[in-house]
Amino acid sequence: MKLKEIINQQYGLTEFPEKTPFAMAYVPFQALATETYSADHGFAMGTMYPNLDKPFYGSKCGGGDD
Repeated sequence: MKLKEIINQQYGLTEFPEKTPFAMAYVPFQALATETYSADHGFAMGTMYPNLDKPFYGSKCGGGDD
């Protein structure tokens, strides 16, 4: 059984809300078996999960005068 199915069975939660508003970001449940950063590194990066560690470049990726 997949993690999202277990969570749905035990807690009645789905991966995404039933009425998901437009332009609202949602992150699916993270499986506990995935690799994680140490607490110090995760705090510095803003996430414990390397697959969610995405750099933010602001306007630099859009060609702004930042």
